[in-house]
Amino acid sequence: MKHLLSSLAVVALALGISSAARAQGEINLLAPGPIKEPLDKLLANFESKTGTHVKVTYAGGVPSRQQVAAGKGLDVDILFAPFPDVLKTGNIDPKSATVVARVRLALAVKKGAPKPDISTPAAVKKTLLNAKSIASVDPAVGSVGGIAQAALDKLGIAEQVKPKLQWVKTGGIVQDQVAKGETEIALGPYVSDMNNPGVDVVGPLPPGASTPVDITGFLSNSLKDTKAAKALLAYLRSSQAASTWEEAKVFPVR
Repeated sequence: MKHLLSSLAVVALALGISSAARAQGEINLLAPGPIKEPLDKLLANFESKTGTHVKVTYAGGVPSRQQVAAGKGLDVDILFAPFPDVLKTGNIDPKSATVVARVRLALAVKKGAPKPDISTPAAVKKTLLNAKSIASVDPAVGSVGGIAQAALDKLGIAEQVKPKLQWVKTGGIVQDQVAKGETEIALGPYVSDMNNPGVDVVGPLPPGASTPVDITGFLSNSLKDTKAAKALLAYLRSSQAASTWEEAKVFPVR
């Protein structure tokens, strides 16, 4: 009996040391705020599977890129494309680039209003040209504004809609304006946080009208032990993560 208790104590001690060692593993992650809902769920799943803790910091799409470009990135940085200025700095390892999912630009109208046709690029172009007013987030503040501007450029109507296009500070303001009937159309990210009860999200714009945006993870060049960080990016891109992305209206990598 004494021998059995001694053996159990040794096993318990060994297990305790193993658990502590696993718990000590931590990844510091920087990510864009619009994907917070699905990413929080995915990080919890990753932690339960691996025992590696992920400490995440959220920032806007543009501020997160600026933070990394300024050399203030973390172990792993997830960014909305494009990010040429960040790559130029050498603060991240370009070879580590991993597209974990994609986000698309969506169009929304006031709750109950007729839903315009956005099934083709030509239909999107007609809808935007006929709209009385359009709002999106200022490209200097949020990534979605840059995506919206790129879509207008791609459709060749940027100058035509400029007089009726309003850039505002946040996506919440965009949705509120449409919900109140102050603005006819909102251009925002097709993600679950575009959820104002006063608006109807018509759907994501077709790729021919707005190019899907890569959500890309990078490892910091200053990171010494990259094993856990690589495992994290691989998991976020995997088929296991696909359903969580899809539930949040984010498009998994196929």
